[in-house]
Amino acid sequence: MAKSGILRRHHGAETLEEGSFLDLGAMGFEGEDSPLGSRGAVRMAEVLRYEDVGTYSKLAYQGDIVVLDYTSIANDQVAMRRMSLDLKNVSKDIGGDVAGIAKNLICITPAGVRIEPAEAPSHPVGGFAP
Repeated sequence: MAKSGILRRHHGAETLEEGSFLDLGAMGFEGEDSPLGSRGAVRMAEVLRYEDVGTYSKLAYQGDIVVLDYTSIANDQVAMRRMSLDLKNVSKDIGGDVAGIAKNLICITPAGVRIEPAEAPSHPVGGFAP
């Protein structure tokens, strides 16, 4: 089988034999920080007061996935409103996503990482319908 596109650029124009495999994890590409392409980390943080939101927003601007526990300010409606507006603006600025993922947890993701809403399974576990 003849190589085309990206494979030709990295391994020359020779052909692969039927049944042979390429280790794509070992290949390096332009703009990658590591062989697996990871560029950030998942950061957990606790918001003790509204002012903490700005500190943790900087992590999202750096490309990290940030999970915030806002239990301490959950009863303060003004702080909650301000926090949600700030986090929405941060996600809009970086082209990412923001979503509540549990009762008092909210997640901010960088560009290229989308938070998909949970969907109920269309069939019961085991695959048998009643």
